[in-house]
Amino acid sequence: MATDEKAQAVELEPVILALLAGLVLVWSGIGPADRLTWWLEVAPVVIAVPLLAGLYRRVRFTALFYRLVLIHAVILMVGGHYTYANVPFGFWLQDLLDLSRNHYDRIGHFAQGFIPAIVTRELLVRWSPLKGSKWLPFLVICVCLAFSAFYELIEWWGAAILGQGATEFLGTQGDIWDSQWDMFWALIGAGTALVTLSRLHDRGLAEY
Repeated sequence: MATDEKAQAVELEPVILALLAGLVLVWSGIGPADRLTWWLEVAPVVIAVPLLAGLYRRVRFTALFYRLVLIHAVILMVGGHYTYANVPFGFWLQDLLDLSRNHYDRIGHFAQGFIPAIVTRELLVRWSPLKGSKWLPFLVICVCLAFSAFYELIEWWGAAILGQGATEFLGTQGDIWDSQWDMFWALIGAGTALVTLSRLHDRGLAEY
């Protein structure tokens, strides 16, 4: 019975996580600070969640994978609702730590390295010859940095196309080094994920 209950919980968890993502998406889309920014920020969620749902019958990932994807989705949707420069939690951190600006976007870019590190690690371990290779952590970090740099290019293209309309999406808050800081925090996030979660991730992967 215990085994059956565990199997049912494993089956049910991704469904619950998808429903939670849907609820946050609905909340996020109700009266966002800037509708264009909202669309730009939640686009990855709108693409990734249906894709994972469509693949679920054929390809199932670890529980850690799905949980981290939900966390990243929530960060994006909250940022989309308020715009990154105006998220209340960021202002609370600013006051608490006496920071010069709202650092919610730094949290977002840390997550942009942290979550993709585990996603990339899972893909490489399961479908490449890199399982157990000493090159695995290095290549995971390379992928995360490439993803972060590509996202900065997307922001640049968005700014070039939309002009002033992209100000809230960029969220630079006057920092000329914002792109470099974003990539740096993605690097820190990726490294942190590998150091703290690799063993836990390996236990989850052992079930596949």
